[in-house]
Amino acid sequence: MLDYANLRGDETLLDVGCGDGLIAFGALARGASVIFGDISEDLLKTCREIATDLGVLDRCRFVEAPADDLSPIKSESVDVVTTRSVLIYVKDKRGVFAEFHRVLRPGGRVSLFEPINRLNRFGRMWDAAPIQELEDRVKSVFERLQPRDTDPMLDFDERDLVDLAEEVGFAEIDLTLEVEVKPPEPLPWDTFLDMAWNPNIPTMREVLEEVLTAEERERYAAHIRPLVEQGQGRRTMASAYLRATK
Repeated sequence: MLDYANLRGDETLLDVGCGDGLIAFGALARGASVIFGDISEDLLKTCREIATDLGVLDRCRFVEAPADDLSPIKSESVDVVTTRSVLIYVKDKRGVFAEFHRVLRPGGRVSLFEPINRLNRFGRMWDAAPIQELEDRVKSVFERLQPRDTDPMLDFDERDLVDLAEEVGFAEIDLTLEVEVKPPEPLPWDTFLDMAWNPNIPTMREVLEEVLTAEERERYAAHIRPLVEQGQGRRTMASAYLRATK
């Protein structure tokens, strides 16, 4: 992401949704000054402690703010904005792009990474014909909790990212879409059951207990467990890297 942004050592970078600082500390290592932005006070505190230990605190600023309201950051005050897997948690994605555009100086760049979850709807695809009615009931839970057209994790694709960047005024836009389709990694059955595909949904175990009877869960496991443990089926993972220049 830093290479994509053509970051120079004398620039100021704003890392939105910095988390534990993966991108931000990479920018510091290249000599840039960095604004750590996140909605979590605890994560910002952790980043501050790491920056202190590394002796780079003098090139850091820490701002608690959501991605769609960067009001603590002055307009046209940063050279680069980075963000990684943040838009999937924000409903007002246009507002996010507008804030990125506002805080960037003329000629500034945004470099972002987002998973395109519309291409990874249910995690794994397998032949469930013998238990299709059970599989449909399980899938319906996820579809109810995260509607395709309204849930922030699913309501956009790579074309929307380009459209949003263009709408708010970015002059140059480049996007790379990466899609990988392959069999999933084999998993122990209990690991699969206790896994949630993202932080906003329940585990498979919780879903099965909600919608299937004990006898139905046994039937479901008899068919699906060997597929999970042998790594059968197909999994699609898609992600987009976007760079835009103001």
